[in-house]
Amino acid sequence: MITIGLTGWGDHDELYLDGTPNRDKLRVYSSHFPVVELDASFYAIQPQRNYEKWVDETPDSFSFVVKAYQGMTGHSRGKIPFDSIGEMFERFKESVRPLMDADKLKAVLFQYPPWFDCTRKNVELLKYTKSKMDGIPSALEFRNRTWFSKSWRDKTLQFMEKEGWIHSVCDEPQVGEGSVPTVLHPTHPDLTIVRMHGRNEKGWVNTGQPDWRDVRYLYRYSEQELKEWAEKIRELARGSKEVCVLFNNNSGGDAARNGKELISLLGIEYENLAPRQLDLF
Repeated sequence: MITIGLTGWGDHDELYLDGTPNRDKLRVYSSHFPVVELDASFYAIQPQRNYEKWVDETPDSFSFVVKAYQGMTGHSRGKIPFDSIGEMFERFKESVRPLMDADKLKAVLFQYPPWFDCTRKNVELLKYTKSKMDGIPSALEFRNRTWFSKSWRDKTLQFMEKEGWIHSVCDEPQVGEGSVPTVLHPTHPDLTIVRMHGRNEKGWVNTGQPDWRDVRYLYRYSEQELKEWAEKIRELARGSKEVCVLFNNNSGGDAARNGKELISLLGIEYENLAPRQLDLF
């Protein structure tokens, strides 16, 4: 099975009629795609009522990839707003309970920062993190290429398999230590995630430009690039029951178009999506 979706549901203008209020956008989004990546959870642990609302707004077959809270991946620069690391994990797990109860949580995505390199200390941290998730499906994405260096690539993949981490495979610019190569290796029999970040080499690294975060994911995949990825996805599907592809090239509004193009290239027709809104004019 191959599922294709986008990062977030608010930034994809071509999916919505003019004047579609924000409160209705998830319902409309779920008439186009069967899965979405939720990023709000990275910035703050969401209250359960938000997840309950999102469950109610989407079809039974819809699912979420939820990004782990930034304090759980070492992105937080200041003190975490919890009494302990253990409390932070418990609060996060409690927050996503409505998704788990509705069978709509595909995975929690742990994306680690560029300074999270391949060291014994960080390997132990990954073991600790996986144990704290108590069997909740958890995906692992690196942003430091030492994990896939010639010396450590095979050991990293073996470690992920042993610990039960879902591999989040990346397509991203290759611009030094702060990016990782595309490694087509499933590490979990049930699921592999692919995140399409674009190939904007100039915008990938913060070199002091004030609009860095706005342009980092400014990229539109060509038809040829998507055709190449269609073959890679079929290859990954031979090693996992499901491959979930998420387009994150949102800066220029290209994610929705590329997502639909890939669905067409793979010959996929999703059933049980939400009813499509009608543009009468």
